Amino acid sequence: MYGAIIGDIAGSTYEFKNAVKADFDLFPGGSTFTDDTVLTIAIADAIVSGRNYKESLIEFARKYPNAGYGMGFMNWFHRADPEPYNSFGNGSAMRVSPVAYAFNTIEEVLEEAKKTAEPTHNHPEGIKGAQATAAAVLLARTGKSRKEIKEFVEETFGYDISGTYEELRARHKPNVICQYTVPASIICFLSSGSFEDAIRRAIWIGGDSDTLACITGSIAEAYYKEIPPYMVKIAEEKLDDYLLDRVHRFRELYF
Repeated sequence: MYGAIIGDIAGSTYEFKNAVKADFDLFPGGSTFTDDTVLTIAIADAIVSGRNYKESLIEFARKYPNAGYGMGFMNWFHRADPEPYNSFGNGSAMRVSPVAYAFNTIEEVLEEAKKTAEPTHNHPEGIKGAQATAAAVLLARTGKSRKEIKEFVEETFGYDISGTYEELRARHKPNVICQYTVPASIICFLSSGSFEDAIRRAIWIGGDSDTLACITGSIAEAYYKEIPPYMVKIAEEKLDDYLLDRVHRFRELYF
C-alpha cells in the first residue's frame, strides 16, 4: 500500500495547485496524507478484520473527518444509515489497491473491487473504475508486461489508454470522475521509467494530483516492486500510529 500512500502524500500540496516546474519538490512543507490514504487503509483493515467494507469506511472516515473528502462522501458517512449515492467519482479507484494483494485471481479481484465500490460508488462507472485499477495492480504484481496490462484494461473496460503521456498532459483538464482519472493514471504508469518517475508524472499533469498519484503509485509499486527507502520513511513519518499499525498488519499478511 505504500505506493498509494506515497502518491497521495506527494500530491497533497499540488491538488488543483499545479507544480510550476518539472523538477518540483516531491514532499514540500505541508505534505500530508488525505482521504485517499485513510480510505485505502480502511479497505485494507476490512480485509484483515473480515468485516464489511461499508462499516470500515464509515469508521475510518469518522475517525479522520477532516481528511479532505468530497462533499458526497462527507454527507454519506455523517448519515445515521448511509446508503449508496450512485457516484462515479474517482474515490472508488483511489481506495481499492489492497484488494489486488489480498486476492490472487482476476475473478476474485474484480468481484472484491466491486464490493469496495458499492457502499458509495454504485454507479457502473464507479464500479468499473475500481475494478480497472485493481486489475492493473494485480497484473503488475503478478509479472505482466505493460503491454499486457494496457491490453487487458482496454479490452475489458473500454478505456482508451492509447495516447502518449505528452498528449495527455497537453489536453489535461482537472477532472475527478473515474472514467477520466483511471485512464490518465494508467497512462502515467505506462510511460514511466521508475516508481518515482510514475509519481512525478501523475502530479505534473496537474488537477486532482493526490488521487492521480495515489492510483498511479499503487500500480507502479506493484510493477517496479521497489520504492526508494526515503519515500517509505517519509510516508511512515506522516502517518499516525493508528494508521501505520493497520498498514503493517496488512503488509505482514499479504506482502
